[in-house]
Amino acid sequence: MDSQPDGRTVAIIGGGPAGLMAAEAISLAQGNGGLQIDLYDAMPSVGRKFLIAGKGGMNITHSEPAATFRARYAARQNRLTPLLDAFGPDAVCEWMRGLGIETFIGSSGRVFPADMKAAPLLRAWLHRLRAAGVRLHVRHRWCAIKRQENGNWSLGFATPDGEREVIADAVVLALGGGSWAKLGSDGRWVALLEQAGVAVAPLRPSNCGFDVGWSAHLRERFVGQPVKTITASFTDTNGIEHRQQGEFVITDYGVEGGLIYALSAPLRDAIENSGGATLSVDLLPAYDLSRVLEEVARPRGSRSLSTHLHSRLGIKGVKAALLHECLAREDFSDAVKVAAAIKTLPLRLVAPRPLDEAISSAGGIVFEALDARLMVKTMPGVFCAGEMLDWEAPTGGYLLTACLASGRAAGLGVLSRLQSSGHNS
Repeated sequence: MDSQPDGRTVAIIGGGPAGLMAAEAISLAQGNGGLQIDLYDAMPSVGRKFLIAGKGGMNITHSEPAATFRARYAARQNRLTPLLDAFGPDAVCEWMRGLGIETFIGSSGRVFPADMKAAPLLRAWLHRLRAAGVRLHVRHRWCAIKRQENGNWSLGFATPDGEREVIADAVVLALGGGSWAKLGSDGRWVALLEQAGVAVAPLRPSNCGFDVGWSAHLRERFVGQPVKTITASFTDTNGIEHRQQGEFVITDYGVEGGLIYALSAPLRDAIENSGGATLSVDLLPAYDLSRVLEEVARPRGSRSLSTHLHSRLGIKGVKAALLHECLAREDFSDAVKVAAAIKTLPLRLVAPRPLDEAISSAGGIVFEALDARLMVKTMPGVFCAGEMLDWEAPTGGYLLTACLASGRAAGLGVLSRLQSSGHNS
């Protein structure tokens, strides 16, 4: 059994952005009372998903106006707003500068480190945490929690050297969601907390691809092809239209990519409610319907329709293949139907991809189970942060920012509790 004989201890479980930020908020706070902070992670090293997410360019936050930024969190906007007001995009950039990492704003408004890399940021961050006395323990998989009579918490970990028990005055849980299990976010914590009586909304895929059920022809010839310069729209069961410009990629199973991820939440919900969802794709958003119809209906002489569409509208390759995939053969003789399909191509989505393939997950510990400091109401001294909370957001820096903000809030919550008179109350 491990404890801190000459002071109080805080155990942080999970070495992703939320857990690391909780450790920072506690360790660097003035008057933390000499708390011993121990961070545990099941993987051989911390920050693995953080590093992978930054492999193609570390998009850490977004520069858009605060009201627009907060709205990205949809149904959980009100619960996250206080956390983001305390540590939002500007604070994230300032925090990075404090670690020696400059930022820049891309053309899309997304914010990146100057070198686009996650590794230097993580190295500088870990160096500062270790210098502040934070102890890191890897290959420690959390497997048990029990409150002691004195109000402290007994934590069980499975390690390569056998089971280990740790006693802590306060605990921060930051174990991630349920996507990318190989990097540590495997959702195993759900059963532990449900057994403890904590309400957890089911984990579901977010920022994910979707199954379509392509023909063999399209799969054989167009897998990996991007469908560019399009607009897609979808009306959910509440009659709200969701619209997104961008591109997506044809995959063996269906579609994925930035445009699809941005619409994934309402599409997933519609499929759960009705068994399917139809995405309306505008293949030529720069042209209105009348212009498209005019070009389709022009006399084409001996030219094939495919050649005609290529010549008059630039419809070729994967866009032409999608037309043939989604429009009945007999409808190609009707200029009105062809023009309508070009502007509102009905792409039927069958199912979201499995949770483990998703970029992130929805669901988690419901906010109603937590107080304003992110402490579990029924588990005094246990705080929660990051993607294991019940919120979701699109890609674009929103995920990381909310993880950092909630990690900081949980860390400050720990300090508030332990600094108050009688921390076991």
